[in-house]
Amino acid sequence: MTLRKQIGLVLGLIGTLSIGSNTAWAIEVNLSLEDAQKALEIGRVPMERADSPEEVRKVLQQASVESRVGADPEKEPCGASAILRTKHYRLEAFGRQEAAESKKRKMDVRMPEEFIQKVMDMPNMEIEVQLCGDDEYFAEGALIELHQGSKRIKPVDIGKAERGRKNDGTGPAYRSRFTSIFAYEQFDPNVTSVFVVNLQDGQEIRIPAELSKVK
Repeated sequence: MTLRKQIGLVLGLIGTLSIGSNTAWAIEVNLSLEDAQKALEIGRVPMERADSPEEVRKVLQQASVESRVGADPEKEPCGASAILRTKHYRLEAFGRQEAAESKKRKMDVRMPEEFIQKVMDMPNMEIEVQLCGDDEYFAEGALIELHQGSKRIKPVDIGKAERGRKNDGTGPAYRSRFTSIFAYEQFDPNVTSVFVVNLQDGQEIRIPAELSKVK
């Protein structure tokens, strides 16, 4: 066995053990087809095992938890947070879709390779920001940047914020969401970061983001 193959086997074993122990990984931008297939499987297997609507809900909820930065909605219903729709996030979603369609059709359904390749080639990461305010239009016109040390990274695009939905319980009256897109080539996935949201009323909202803990 060559040294290269030995190193490959060791790295493969480390990767397997790390996934099994839920160890954090940095966002992976350059994926091989093998990496993509593993991500599909990570999404597909739990959905295949889900036998009830409640179990399906838990699988989907866990997927969001693993890709979220900022506040935990379970602990802080109105804390600012963002879901990072990385390449892994999208491929795992494909895997869950494969499982759902397989159950529905009672046969194995797999995503076409061109769909998988399209995700692998994506130059940008979409994020979905969720925050709360006192007016149903509080998030309209929101701006966002990604701060990494002294570096200020502007998004490629920002989507229109949703009209606020009424909150249940205490705290700000409304909850809203908007999406923005950041180019992978412009940020370092291994650097401690902060998403900084500026609202039209002058309020600044900061969402700490340990990108190294999101795959």
